[in-house]
Amino acid sequence: MTTATVTSKGQITIPANVRQALKVEAGDRVEFVEVDPGRFEFFAATRSVKELKGMFGKATKSVSIEEMNKAIATRGASAR
Repeated sequence: MTTATVTSKGQITIPANVRQALKVEAGDRVEFVEVDPGRFEFFAATRSVKELKGMFGKATKSVSIEEMNKAIATRGASAR
């Protein structure tokens, strides 16, 4: 198991073997995705969008482009 220590500023150093496995270097972005309450997965944000396919399982219902646009417009208007 690989571990890291959180500094007083809330920072961690990603261990070398993890950086190598994720192919991340200085200046690259990473993402933390909550998969369960209190449980996160850590991803290199440099991956291709195609690699994200299937990450969250199969959709439970299909949504049309028109429905997506309506939801975006509704959420966008409420964010102002």
